[in-house]
Amino acid sequence: MRVVRTRERPARLRSASTISNWSPLASLTRGIQFPPGKRRRKGGKNGSANPLSLGSPANPTMCQTSTSAFEASSAVGGEPTGNGVRAFHDDQPANESPLADMVANLPIKTLNMMAHIRYATQGAVSLENVHPFQREMWGIIWTFAHNGEVPKFTQPKNPQQGFEDGSELPQLGNCKQATYHPVGGTDSEAVFCAMLNALRAEFTELPTLPVLYESIQRLCNEIVRGFESETIFNFLLGCGQYTMFAFSWPGSRPGSQVWNGLHYLVRCPPFATAKLKDVDYSVNFSETNDDNDRVSIIATKPLTTNEQWKEFRRGELLMFDGGLPFSRQYECAAIERRGRGLCSRSIPRGQLDPTAYCSNIPQLLKETVCSSIGHDAKSLLGERGADLGCGTGYSHCAFRKLVRHLTGVDLNYEHAKEARDRKCYDRVIVGDVDAILRPEDNESEESVSYDLIYACDLLPYMKNLEDLFRTAKSGLERRGGIFAFSAEIIDVPLDELTGNEQNGYMLQSCARYCHKSWMIEKLVQDFGFEVLAFTKPAPSLREHDGKDVSGAMIVLKQPQHSRL
Repeated sequence: MRVVRTRERPARLRSASTISNWSPLASLTRGIQFPPGKRRRKGGKNGSANPLSLGSPANPTMCQTSTSAFEASSAVGGEPTGNGVRAFHDDQPANESPLADMVANLPIKTLNMMAHIRYATQGAVSLENVHPFQREMWGIIWTFAHNGEVPKFTQPKNPQQGFEDGSELPQLGNCKQATYHPVGGTDSEAVFCAMLNALRAEFTELPTLPVLYESIQRLCNEIVRGFESETIFNFLLGCGQYTMFAFSWPGSRPGSQVWNGLHYLVRCPPFATAKLKDVDYSVNFSETNDDNDRVSIIATKPLTTNEQWKEFRRGELLMFDGGLPFSRQYECAAIERRGRGLCSRSIPRGQLDPTAYCSNIPQLLKETVCSSIGHDAKSLLGERGADLGCGTGYSHCAFRKLVRHLTGVDLNYEHAKEARDRKCYDRVIVGDVDAILRPEDNESEESVSYDLIYACDLLPYMKNLEDLFRTAKSGLERRGGIFAFSAEIIDVPLDELTGNEQNGYMLQSCARYCHKSWMIEKLVQDFGFEVLAFTKPAPSLREHDGKDVSGAMIVLKQPQHSRL
């Protein structure tokens, strides 16, 4: 696995470590093997580095990597026969570590792997300060690796002295008495212990995945609050046999131009050749993987030059399972229902309400559409429809009977593939929303003209909406159709807005965008739509920080325009 330190110039790496569990964190790609003689490069290209790396495969995957590409080796694993953790830590420089050499040559498999190379901005270069850190809680091994600076938890050079004013480390959430304490002197380990203490204080039974997701997001917000500009907080957190979380609050250290954040990609069939970034070497993954393999990889910086890495948004928390990322509570609940939640012999397991976390947005939006035009919800509305941001096809059930032919489009290949496999749509497209305007081979322009275009829970993942409205207008104007969507609305007087809020949107602490109603109303006017319904506030769309999040169900009509 590729792990090198972020620095302006080639330098001696402080320490390297790897953790493998059939549980918490991640594995890299299958069967990477670098040629002999290319192993001992002392510095990365332009001094680039990846302190954090994580992979989350769908199947046990072989991890064999080389220091030639990563300035350190990080690969561990074994046949997944239990929930144990295998850890390798070394306080020696990663590119000189005999342990790294040994691990690189272990021909074993793992479901999950985490690797880390330390920058050592907090705490001495010593074994107790080497990531990833481990603790047992609820009969589960939790693992944690972090890249950045957390002012809320910055410790003095002597960890036995506490803070300079003599106070103890801060606690999070409702924790009154700490159970977990840092052994070393890093802010990373202190944050990890504080998060576990807060979770332990909050729950008396194993939380379900959507509840755990919400709790971790809330703790992340608390850690950053008050230190937004100084904090760099990128972490990987593994818990249980399948579950792994990744969070990013990116930034640059004072005096440095190096940007510290997180990026990820999902490798899945059809596999292609990847070209490594810091060494002249390529890997053909079609030769080492089959159609059942899928791997998510998370790293501080993109590891390859010819693949589409996606950067985490500021404040974004993702849960990874089976090689896929998830960020919606109802998605986490679906994983829980598959039996892939936390599991322990030491503490009772919380029960998931069968009716909980079932997003009601598709049904609410459909009801708003039908009521706004006086249409019977059980009868046909038109010939063609399109579901923008269709995901795995969750919303198709609500709208399927309204059109004869339904197209789904989503950027996520795996989500689109699942929707296709489930036969949710007549046509499934992997791409941006404007892909619905491109006809298939031997199809006419009429095939991309629609009576209904809708988007359920898509706008919170979009900052600017002009392209969305432009696509809807183009797709509907031939037939004079309906454009319906949900939005999270927050209205503040215009004279109280600052920065991006004046542009009509705001990034919430949960890394979802909310939009101002005046901005949506302006786009409606600019693109010539007629408002049929604009319900605000709508019933609760979801829950965040223990509070209901309200929004709007919006139904627009595009007048019919003839095309010559």
